[in-house]
Amino acid sequence: MTLTSKSVAISLLVMIFGGIAFASAMGWWATESTKVPITFTEGEFAGQANPADIRGSYTFGDIASSFDVTPEVLAQAFGVQEGDPAGFTVKDLEGMYLASEYEIGTTSVRLFVAYYTGLPFDTTDQEIYLPQSAFDILLDRGNLTSERIAYLEKHTVIVAEALNAEQPVAPVRSASAKASPPTTERLVKGKTTFGEMILWGVPQPAIEELIGGPMPDPAMTLKDYASANGLTFETLKLDLQAEVDKMRP
Repeated sequence: MTLTSKSVAISLLVMIFGGIAFASAMGWWATESTKVPITFTEGEFAGQANPADIRGSYTFGDIASSFDVTPEVLAQAFGVQEGDPAGFTVKDLEGMYLASEYEIGTTSVRLFVAYYTGLPFDTTDQEIYLPQSAFDILLDRGNLTSERIAYLEKHTVIVAEALNAEQPVAPVRSASAKASPPTTERLVKGKTTFGEMILWGVPQPAIEELIGGPMPDPAMTLKDYASANGLTFETLKLDLQAEVDKMRP
């Protein structure tokens, strides 16, 4: 059979559009991005969404669909006060913090989501900054390891009330400012947290030896821990103060 150019063209169109229709029916064809991050493929978190794949085009609502964090928490963490939090686009953070000398944007959201959910996230050779409001939420969440607290101590910044202020934000000085008022004296008190002890330079093994157990939640206060574990706080306070004093310059 001889094929004319017209019949060839018609056959090609049928093949192309028929293939698209079949792919759509099978769920293989999508005209829009699904905005679903890739998942971890191995280890303890296999099958869970990877926060390192969050894109600037994602909204807080998109993130909430894949991770255990609400749009409202994300908005509070990054100072988004207007509009529907679920519709806020991650890439718009860069414009909000444009006046800051510290870059707060998509990588900041990735870091926050990872630390909030307890998922793995590699910060090796990366300088990723969070606003103080985000760090406060993470401290309240209570699942930060001592290593993550130490990283955030160096990468949390205080943002002016007006996010578009001309003055740059300043580096945070105390990672536990929410737990106790800033002070130049490192005095162990009932409201002192284990996170503060780590930030003051007390080695984790030394803390664990004194409390007779593994390191608790970094956001937990010393007094609460002593009460919950049948320890005498005054004795524990003196022992820990001695360790803090060893760290004085």
